[in-house]
Amino acid sequence: MAALNVKIHNLELKNPVLTASGTFGYGLEYADLMPIEELGGIIVKGTTLAPRQGNDYPRMAEVASGMLNCVGLQNKGVDYFCSHIYPQIKDLNTRMIVNVSGSSPEDYAACAARIDELPNIPAIELNISCPNVKDGGMAFGVTCQGAASVVKAVRERYSKTLIVKLSPNVTSIADIARACEAEGADSVSLINTLMGMSIDIERRCSRLSIGTGGLSGPAVKPVAVRMVWQVARAVKIPVIGLGGISSAEDAIEFFMAGATAIEIGTANFVDPAISYKVKLGINDWLDRHGCNSIHEIIGAVNS
Repeated sequence: MAALNVKIHNLELKNPVLTASGTFGYGLEYADLMPIEELGGIIVKGTTLAPRQGNDYPRMAEVASGMLNCVGLQNKGVDYFCSHIYPQIKDLNTRMIVNVSGSSPEDYAACAARIDELPNIPAIELNISCPNVKDGGMAFGVTCQGAASVVKAVRERYSKTLIVKLSPNVTSIADIARACEAEGADSVSLINTLMGMSIDIERRCSRLSIGTGGLSGPAVKPVAVRMVWQVARAVKIPVIGLGGISSAEDAIEFFMAGATAIEIGTANFVDPAISYKVKLGINDWLDRHGCNSIHEIIGAVNS
């Protein structure tokens, strides 16, 4: 069998298959459906400094080749996570990573500092697609300055592996990635959801309570592969690819584009065991193509 172990800064993964935040709960929800400890890591649902109720229903809508969501980061806050969730997941034999969100750089940093105290959480993933309440609601991740401000604030208070999840709703995602790298990001993951909308033509209204939402699923994969390819050529830190992955072949595309690891998201709703199947499929593909290691195909696309 080919070697699947990879390294994201100081974070060693036994294989490059992670689950995307917001699609896999805290991992425990899937324990009866698949061997979750066979995964490289689990990125748990978004966590904020204070509890959030999320948006009103409806907040999910199925569309062609994907789905829209505007869940709104519903969670019980970082203190609840530390006291109630962490004790249940800290001994799982896979890398547990917390997705952190906020409404100001200070919020992000305070939440990250709380997570930094947990010995069995070796990394966080910053969701910088959140609105900046101090800047008219514009998402942090759509400008170099906004992205850099969050990474800088968190880096000052967080000592472990720092992954930054990039928004695709930008003019140049490579510039955003470089800004994050310059302020101390250890890795970037991309892409987050694309902004979309679906209209119920009988009711003449959006199918989502707040009008628009994030598009995910197979429909976004070509955009995601392109952006991963661009970012991998622009930065020196490891890139984690996600967006529409639902098979080992999809994952191989991301590796060849330059991703060191991948995340599986929306496909978990279709097949709860898909992440484990993709891990097996990657190994099978490498064996069939005579590869001894996953590293032989990372960035291997001819261009």
